[in-house]
Amino acid sequence: MAFNNERESTGFVDKLVNIGRVAKVVKGGRRFSFSAIMVLGDENGRVGWGAGKSKEVPDAMRKATDAAKKNMIRVTMRDGRTIHHQVEGRFGASKVLLKPAPSGTGIIAGGPMRAIFEAMGMKDVVAKSTGSNNPYNLIQATFAAF
Repeated sequence: MAFNNERESTGFVDKLVNIGRVAKVVKGGRRFSFSAIMVLGDENGRVGWGAGKSKEVPDAMRKATDAAKKNMIRVTMRDGRTIHHQVEGRFGASKVLLKPAPSGTGIIAGGPMRAIFEAMGMKDVVAKSTGSNNPYNLIQATFAAF
């Protein structure tokens, strides 16, 4: 898992969640391409995620960022720092539990969930994931909880 924190000229922060090498077996051997998952947020309650695939890593990241811009949602936060109440989300075999936290707690979450909270600007939250730790399913379960 690699995390990338870059501010674009549009005011969005994008975070790289996962890069995977995908192989297609053809007659002459294997053809490799790359898939990327990006999370994009404005650090003010808006967040989106996207996936892209290409022969080169930068192209896959660009496609994923474009997809994330199209899939943005707004999440209301209490006092601009945490969620309002405990919520649960499921997608596939992944299950996430999100709890509000007192001020100063920080983001207690791992993997793709941490990238989502940082991109949206949430400062205090406790998150627990059970079941599958597939990044695609964890991200979609987190968005289902919102």
